[in-house]
Amino acid sequence: MAFKLTVAGFREGEVIPKEHTCEGKDTSPALTWEGAPAGTQSFALIMDDPDAPVGTWNHWLLWNIPATTSSLPEAVRPGFIGVDGTNDFGKRGYGGPCPPRGHGPHRYYFRLYALDVADLSLRPGAKRAELDRALQGHILAEAQYMGRYERR
Repeated sequence: MAFKLTVAGFREGEVIPKEHTCEGKDTSPALTWEGAPAGTQSFALIMDDPDAPVGTWNHWLLWNIPATTSSLPEAVRPGFIGVDGTNDFGKRGYGGPCPPRGHGPHRYYFRLYALDVADLSLRPGAKRAELDRALQGHILAEAQYMGRYERR
């Protein structure tokens, strides 16, 4: 079985519901996954927007998710599970889609990494560059799911 990630509330490539954006409740959607490879000791999650006018915008950084976990509920708050990084809004935890008005539709990628270590040894609140460095050499598999959002 392939490593697969599913995000609740919308199909792959379709519009992310408003409740998960800055125009709604700004809560994270529920995620489920299956097919993690043998040897997985933890997971890391990155949600980003490569279409942001300032370059890739990081919406959610989460790591040290236990290997026994196969889902996250809706509206995950910092400290619920794993270790939260600082997103590009300057906050820990999830920050939903919030593209500039009139900028057109943006793509939002949820990427889940199966890792060969249980602890990435990163401080809480670390930023994306630190997480990317810590992930190097530890990724066993990657699953991704993409949604779109546009503010008019």
